[in-house]
Amino acid sequence: MLWAAACTPVPTEGAAPALAALAHWALQFTPRVARVEEAVLLELRASLRLFGGAAALQARVRAEALELGALTLSWGAPTGLAALALARAGHPGPACSHEILPCSLLDDLPLQTLSAARAHAPTLLRAGCRTLGALRRLPRGGLSRRFGAELLHALDQAYGLRPEAWRWETLPEVFELGLELPCRVEQAPALALAARRLLLALCGWLAARHGGAVALRLRWAHDAMRSRAAGEGGELALRMAEPTRDLAFLHRLLSEHLHRTELRAPVGALHLALLEWQPLAPDGAELLPSTPAPGEPIAQVLQRLSARLGAERVRRSLLLADHRPEWMQRWLDVHEAPPRSAALPPAQVSALPQPGFVLAQPLRLAVRDERPVYQGPLQLLAGPHRIEGGWWQRLQGEAGEHSGHVQRDYWLAWSLHAGLLWIFQTRLADDATAWYLHGCFA
Repeated sequence: MLWAAACTPVPTEGAAPALAALAHWALQFTPRVARVEEAVLLELRASLRLFGGAAALQARVRAEALELGALTLSWGAPTGLAALALARAGHPGPACSHEILPCSLLDDLPLQTLSAARAHAPTLLRAGCRTLGALRRLPRGGLSRRFGAELLHALDQAYGLRPEAWRWETLPEVFELGLELPCRVEQAPALALAARRLLLALCGWLAARHGGAVALRLRWAHDAMRSRAAGEGGELALRMAEPTRDLAFLHRLLSEHLHRTELRAPVGALHLALLEWQPLAPDGAELLPSTPAPGEPIAQVLQRLSARLGAERVRRSLLLADHRPEWMQRWLDVHEAPPRSAALPPAQVSALPQPGFVLAQPLRLAVRDERPVYQGPLQLLAGPHRIEGGWWQRLQGEAGEHSGHVQRDYWLAWSLHAGLLWIFQTRLADDATAWYLHGCFA
């Protein structure tokens, strides 16, 4: 067994959220997590290989636990109570992360590090018993009659002489976590540092669920000494283009939004809620995994730009399975979910070369001697390619609602002045001779 313990400040009403955040975060490493008084215990022996070995796991657990508000952390104890006693004494653990501390190290720890001995510490101190080792050397019969069997039971559990029984922590179905700020914050960007704690706990919850966040909401409560016009608080809703539990990205995205937010009163507390999440595909377990491309993924870059410049100024293209050129591509907000038809591969218009530029609205061409004209007569080089479809779509135009049905013959045409053009002739019964310019080539 290899136990670690992370101790928070002495349990108070305000410290309970910090302990809950630590427990949620710890479940990403092991299902054997227990909350005991002011600490969180983790049994990590079975998780070493999964997280890259003892050294890598110890470094990550230590760094993230301290960021979440833990005061001390111990590593390498053989029992849970031993890990808790070491953490209370401020003992970090062995110099080598793969080693397990011997139980004899507990002999030098003060009595107050064992919860069962705290109530009897004044009496034991007067008798000259100041450490757990001195307590072990006292006659067991006398200890049991004077202080009860619970003290001996806990002492044996700490030294591994009796089995321990813990109530393991379970993940809540919904992630909601609050945090009281140590001081009142008057500028919204300053909230990002405190919100990082909540995001770290959220990423642990998501890792334990093997999922990624899609939408979340950060709320803040105004200080009690505020004007009535300021209200009780405010909120900020974030939606991601794709599920993620990347802490660095979530923190950067939240910071971008907070920089554009103005607080109406000083803030005293934060509350983070996960609104929507989706399962994430596990990483490939290939023998020779491919090296990921360096740099930040383009989806995350677009979301940060959208938060900084505004959603209406950052768009992404989406190819659709439609033969009509006007509907083969749509421009969406980076947070907007694609329609179901986007899951299909984009349709091929024809075997003809495709234009680099397509007009938003086809331009009707003049006709001379039954030939289309655009900056002079046009020479038809290739075609026709027939497109028909769209009867299922209803469109709203200036003349009212109409059908999206089209019947067209596309041609590759040559203009002496304009170069290669992409034109079509309609095949509708009421307009059989109309020609339109739809695209041009660079």
